[in-house]
Amino acid sequence: MATLLRTRVPALASAANLRCYAASRELLYRSFSKIYPSAAKAIEDIPAGSTVLFGGFGLCGVPEKLIDAIAEKPQIKNITAVSNNAGIDGVALGKLLNTRQIKRMVASYVGENQEFARQYLGGELEVEFVPQGTLVEKLRAGGAGIPAFYTATGYGTTIQHGGTPIKYSPEGYIEMESLPREVGVFDGRAYLKERSITGDFALVKAWKADELGNLVFRGAANNFNAPMATAGKITVVEAEEIVPVGSLEPNEIHIPGIHVHRIVQGGGYEKKIEKRTVTAEGGLESGLPASMQKRIRIIKRAAREFKDGMYANLGIGMPMLASNFITPGITVHLQSENGILGLGPFPRESEVDPDFINAGKETVTVQNGGSVFSSDTSFAMIRNSRLDLTILGGMEVSESGDLANWIIPGKMVKGMGGAMDLVSAANTKVVVTMDHCSKDGSPKILKQCTLPLTGLKCVNRIITDKCVFDVVPGKKLLLRELATGCTVDEIRKSTGCDFDVASDVSETY
Repeated sequence: MATLLRTRVPALASAANLRCYAASRELLYRSFSKIYPSAAKAIEDIPAGSTVLFGGFGLCGVPEKLIDAIAEKPQIKNITAVSNNAGIDGVALGKLLNTRQIKRMVASYVGENQEFARQYLGGELEVEFVPQGTLVEKLRAGGAGIPAFYTATGYGTTIQHGGTPIKYSPEGYIEMESLPREVGVFDGRAYLKERSITGDFALVKAWKADELGNLVFRGAANNFNAPMATAGKITVVEAEEIVPVGSLEPNEIHIPGIHVHRIVQGGGYEKKIEKRTVTAEGGLESGLPASMQKRIRIIKRAAREFKDGMYANLGIGMPMLASNFITPGITVHLQSENGILGLGPFPRESEVDPDFINAGKETVTVQNGGSVFSSDTSFAMIRNSRLDLTILGGMEVSESGDLANWIIPGKMVKGMGGAMDLVSAANTKVVVTMDHCSKDGSPKILKQCTLPLTGLKCVNRIITDKCVFDVVPGKKLLLRELATGCTVDEIRKSTGCDFDVASDVSETY
């Protein structure tokens, strides 16, 4: 073994050979300590061209010291980075975008990272968009040795048909686009075949690690970290605290040490918060931004969808704000895709905790009886229709209930996040909240959507600033309610498709 340990790597070795060498070396070192002296030492042998899995969600649970170490080594380049998103400008994976060390992002969400969007639309970065639940399941399956699986998420969209731009030319033409998926039918329902994902390296962040590599995560910082820890050929853990073997109770360990190859001690964390959100003094409405104050009638009407005992998921913006207007005396269990069940109100300033955020990256609290878990567990709940209700925003809705809300090709890209997974759940009611018309006055409720779809025939109800429509399968939309001051004639003029009118339609909100 001593001879093997001294074997030198050929100077002209290929990236594939280097990865094989690194994996073989890990086997040789298993009898030695997994603790490395620094982040720089733990990542120094990542070859150019590697596929690297980066844990975290937004800025929560991000292996920032390992990312900083990579940013200091420009030879680690042409990375295929797999992550839910890429942080924000200049922070977390945003640093590696700035240093141009990432060739391709495999992600579900761009979010507020303007540099990410600029590089993608400008033809400088390849981006493969994957629905958030599908992405985390690809990782979970990869870590379980399962090469592929079927999911209903994305059926009827460009995820199935292909054609989503992966790379633009500098002139704005599409140079590379996604390929179609194979479709399988099970029990009369169509599903897409998805290939699993593994990484040459997985970089994850843990709250605690013992010297054997057993890991504990804290709050919503579990997210993508747990499944990624199992899906790396070499898993490198950045821990806030390294404790002696035996310090962790067996029943508190989230990831057993068999999956972990290297551990580094983190420290000096600032733990940036992307959207520091606190309970407003003087009541919720006084603390709303102007854009939301104008939509307060939509928010309050959406809150009437909640029923006692419901499990519900609320999208970013208006849907999440609706939780503040739940009728007193009823209990609603709010779920967040990043791994929380039992969301409470926004915290007071003294309660803000960077490890507790919702899917919109806002700081949150957790109710008594609430729970936290990994993102793969979260989306298992969603796909299996454990939720009674999901409320989310929309750019367009068609008369048959198609939804578009994630991209304007070549112009605006946010990513689909978890929306495609949420609307594909067979037995979950889907309610869309949105302005009735665009800023230019054009209708957003149409005969057919013009933008790429988030889901096919998935919407049950539409709530706008003017009215409430129900989607009736095989028939026209049904006008159920009017907003105060609106008339049926006004709705006809501002809607891009025909509809029926309920016999008891009236002003209700």
